[in-house]
Amino acid sequence: MEKIIFYILALVIIVFAIASVSSKKMLRSVIYLLFVLIGISGIYFLIDYNFLAAIQLTVYAGGVIVLLIFSVMLVHHIEMELELAKVSKRILVGLASLIGLGVFLTTIYSHEFIVVENYTTTTTEDIGFGLLSYEAGGFILPFEVISILLLASMIGAIVIAKGTKLTNKKNDTV
Repeated sequence: MEKIIFYILALVIIVFAIASVSSKKMLRSVIYLLFVLIGISGIYFLIDYNFLAAIQLTVYAGGVIVLLIFSVMLVHHIEMELELAKVSKRILVGLASLIGLGVFLTTIYSHEFIVVENYTTTTTEDIGFGLLSYEAGGFILPFEVISILLLASMIGAIVIAKGTKLTNKKNDTV
């Protein structure tokens, strides 16, 4: 049953990825990309990586796609059609894709892969303890450094957005 679900998800991802890069309409391309990202999160759910699947859905399928849709609506017209590439460029990209597919399939079929049974399940609680641990292997220091970096970025964005008023103090006195 899992194999059938995997093949269905893989087919959905491939079909919508091709539709995303070949669509003339910008908004449709973004919506097709949304279905690709949802399919990828389905594969994460299938292999029991629930935390990563939830992150995929919220950050990528939720946040990034909404950002792309807003940027498409603000910058371009919704019905804007993208121009098609020249036939020579299409043929070149097709050949490069076929060569890449050949290298990929050759690599996959020339190596023997051993299935490893994983009996341990990592929970969200384990990930949280790993992120906020002071012990060896903990990530509290990078976590705090990132929070300081994000704070500095927010302050910089506010300063840039606010702008500065250039006034000459000598001319202001009466």
